[in-house]
Amino acid sequence: MLRKVCKGKLHRVRVTQADLNYMGSITLDPALMRAARIRPYEMVQITSLENGVIWHTYAIEGQENSGVVCLNGPPARHFQPGDHAIVLSLAWIDESEWEDFTASVVFVGDHNEITSVVTSRPFDGWQDGP
Repeated sequence: MLRKVCKGKLHRVRVTQADLNYMGSITLDPALMRAARIRPYEMVQITSLENGVIWHTYAIEGQENSGVVCLNGPPARHFQPGDHAIVLSLAWIDESEWEDFTASVVFVGDHNEITSVVTSRPFDGWQDGP
């Protein structure tokens, strides 16, 4: 059985730009991408904390250590500069990967600078069924 899991999360990043005329994607600071284990052109889920919109698109690299979080193309209608968002990097894992699986949650400051990264594993005592 495959399980869909969150392997990385950018928690409450601030949108720095919205470019409706770009062809699509989300541009992210590569430092944020590495911390959340997001690779270039990987599909991500973005949730707006201002209006609840959930968007799926692919991530591209912006300038290193710039704090850039730019929604390109159609999501620029839903995510505006100054808005807060959550960016999730998702993965499918099978049961054999579960024991070694870890997830990273990246916390940021007001300018999307990394303040901490929390890495966790699934609850070791958890089991399927009663």
